[in-house]
Amino acid sequence: MAAATVAEAVGNDIFYGVYGGVTADTDQIDNIVSIHAELFPTVVGLKMFAGHSTGNMGLTTIELQESIYKSLARLGFAGVLAVHCEKESEMLPDLWDPSRPESHTLARGPKAEIASVADQIAFAMESGFAGTLHIAHISTAGAIALVRAARADGMRITCGATAHHALLDDSVAGTPGHLCKMNPPLRPASDRDAVFAALCDGSIDWIESDHAPHTLADKHAGASGIPGFAGTVLLIERLRSYGVSERHLGQLCGLRACQVFGFDLPVRVPTTEEHAVVLEDARNAYPWDPFASIN
Repeated sequence: MAAATVAEAVGNDIFYGVYGGVTADTDQIDNIVSIHAELFPTVVGLKMFAGHSTGNMGLTTIELQESIYKSLARLGFAGVLAVHCEKESEMLPDLWDPSRPESHTLARGPKAEIASVADQIAFAMESGFAGTLHIAHISTAGAIALVRAARADGMRITCGATAHHALLDDSVAGTPGHLCKMNPPLRPASDRDAVFAALCDGSIDWIESDHAPHTLADKHAGASGIPGFAGTVLLIERLRSYGVSERHLGQLCGLRACQVFGFDLPVRVPTTEEHAVVLEDARNAYPWDPFASIN
């Protein structure tokens, strides 16, 4: 129904799929694996939060996370497990001060992501997990290095990155109203540059919008997440300007994801000629634009 509604609104057929969330309940894991098998590709894969984020679905202990991989291995799950990687024990929540939005970058620093990615790789390998481990919205040079190393060792591992982690850095994290607050938070410029470079060289498999269309009231109350569509359009054109080929842009904008998930779907990348119109539409769809400083 959601896909039909959106397709009617935009005048084109689109694919609309969702992840099945993973919890600590063994029976729920059994059920969601069965649902994935029955409803794929509408249920594209599974998702685990290795740290709390919007929705409070975090499985935050080592024991719980290990048990997920063991259960999926026992069930023979061979699909995609996407993981939000932020390790709770490496966070510094006492540093968070709502009156200083930039403090979010300190409370959930790079070390939390890097440690969590290392954990997920170890759990997947030790459990005999047969699927693909996908690191969602990767944001640090250290985590990218871990993915590269695991891939070199033959592991089925992928990662995606957002426009905000490839184009913005923590210098704008203090924007009033929490308008640039998200999980994982914006990183130092060195990490931003590492994410952009990894998109260029193929170390990062695809672009993710991590689109979170909160209202302004939600944001002012401290909600994490930003509208991501305008940033995605900007990132595509920025990658073009750095010499990324149309073929590689196709991979980043869907072809690689289709290969990994096992979809057979058409992928179309906005052209340079379409860029301005698509960008304007994306920016006008929401009451604020976290990418307003980028043309």
